[in-house]
Amino acid sequence: NQAEEQVAVQVVGDIVKSVQYMAKRRIGALIVVEKETGLSDYVETGIAINGKVSSELLINIFIPNTPLHDGAVIVRQDLIMAAGCYLPLSENPMINKELGTRHRAGIGMSEVSDALSIIVSEETGQVSVAKNSELSRDLSEDQLREFLMLELQPPPKTNGSIWQRRGKKNG
Repeated sequence: NQAEEQVAVQVVGDIVKSVQYMAKRRIGALIVVEKETGLSDYVETGIAINGKVSSELLINIFIPNTPLHDGAVIVRQDLIMAAGCYLPLSENPMINKELGTRHRAGIGMSEVSDALSIIVSEETGQVSVAKNSELSRDLSEDQLREFLMLELQPPPKTNGSIWQRRGKKNG
């Protein structure tokens, strides 16, 4: 559906823009994007926002020494559900010791759900993404945009099974 696709493009654009801004200034951030697994239990640990995703709002939330900057933001479709959320920390002993709580929380979230965690390191300004217990580190702006578009685009509407479609294409 075209509307869903436009929402995905807008949300990805705003997330990427805010992440780039924060990375340049070494502002730590943790943005969790909900997929199939509901994250309501984690949303409830934070402060309700229920605001449309925008790069300005995301940046504002993570400005240091403000009430919401610690913890995670949870995004559901095109809404920032809550900020300052507590997430489960990964206890995986293989995680690099130089990674702090923010990274452990991002990875932890990806261990208990299919959510995506986008992490900006306040120490290095590096951007990482956690998915399925795996952490991809030091992503460029283009890599982040490509990754999020791939993950958040609605699946194409299909008519029949993949085998039926193949048959039609091949004659």
